[in-house]
Amino acid sequence: MKVFFRTYGCQMNVHDTEIMKGLLVNAGHAIVTELKMADLVVINTCAVRGKSENKVYSLIGRLKKNGYKVGVTGCVAQAMSDKLKKYNVEFIIGTRAITSITQAAEGMKEIDLEDHICEVNSKTPVLRDQKKHAWVNIIAGCDKFCTYCIVPYTRGRELSRPIEDIIDEVRLLALNGYNQVTFLGQNVDSYGKDLKDGTSLARLLELSQEIDGIKRFWFLTSYPSDITDELIDTVAKYPRISKNFHIPAQSGSDRILKKMNRRYSHREYLEIVNKIRSKVAGATIGGDIIVGFPTETDEDFEETLSLVRDAKYIRLNVAPYSPRNGTVASKLYPDDVTYSIKKKRMAKLTSLQHDIERSLNEEIIGQEVEIIIESNSDRRSYGRTIDNRMVLIDEMIPEGEILKVRLTAFKSGTLYGQMKVSAFAK
Repeated sequence: MKVFFRTYGCQMNVHDTEIMKGLLVNAGHAIVTELKMADLVVINTCAVRGKSENKVYSLIGRLKKNGYKVGVTGCVAQAMSDKLKKYNVEFIIGTRAITSITQAAEGMKEIDLEDHICEVNSKTPVLRDQKKHAWVNIIAGCDKFCTYCIVPYTRGRELSRPIEDIIDEVRLLALNGYNQVTFLGQNVDSYGKDLKDGTSLARLLELSQEIDGIKRFWFLTSYPSDITDELIDTVAKYPRISKNFHIPAQSGSDRILKKMNRRYSHREYLEIVNKIRSKVAGATIGGDIIVGFPTETDEDFEETLSLVRDAKYIRLNVAPYSPRNGTVASKLYPDDVTYSIKKKRMAKLTSLQHDIERSLNEEIIGQEVEIIIESNSDRRSYGRTIDNRMVLIDEMIPEGEILKVRLTAFKSGTLYGQMKVSAFAK
């Protein structure tokens, strides 16, 4: 059978798709990259925002109209299985049942919303999208229950993988030529807490340093108040660990943060950011902001602008609030901020962030940095620095190569670099 995948959402979804592809190939099926070649289309879905969910229904409708067999996996499958049944899809697989993909594709299972996540381990076949960089899930689920978020209901409660199994997977990746690894979790800093044996993200990162071949370790996404001194000190100590922390703030208003059930204040968030910068040389911060949460006033939004100015994000994701059925916020708080106001606030925040990014990048022009190439096309390549800045160079360099470049300019949102002498002469 020839199977085509369409994946929406976060890096966790991307890696879940890689696992499902690996299981199908291991069972003798083929993965195709063109829709017209497919016998079956699998849509791995995201339910974080209404827009992403609606894209799924629209795509299913178009595919079924054109005669395709369709299977649905991921967060929409987990949360909206009854609605999906009405679309006459071939199968529905929940977020923690991805190991059922082969049975589902072969017609032996129509619906599976059970929890089989423990079946995924270092021996599970994975068909990875990248040749040198690998995603590695270390913890499933989330226990935070932010009032706006559907993830705890679609991904389940937190469950950490055994640390030995993760280390085995990283060793295998190194043997297979991978030189970058990103440890993933909805709340990656919670890794190990449920094991109650002293396991932690810091300990995992420290043990990983004993593995030769991996040149850079990343981790995401972090929850602000779960970032420990131990983690910060570990990142500062080891040069192969990324010097970037992605820490969603979601708002700068203490009143809104309380309504969101975020467990920190504006001041406490910035204290964490400042502690990281004081201990980790060259650290950068990434973040997420939700605009227009119910009852958000102009004064609340000004507090968010203030936080963004002080946090000085190297990269910021901005999204409008979207009510999700089943969450506390959708039950308690009417969506009373109009879309036009959300749009204006998003534009203002995005403009501020562009100015911050320009300032942060212009101040390092002329410096020499080390990058690892992650993609290339049209005689150009993109490489990433250890503090999570993407650099464009006018050379075709193989993925995974490590090289030093001099930063020459930052324009139109892009950081440019130049090799002193091309090691890949034509």
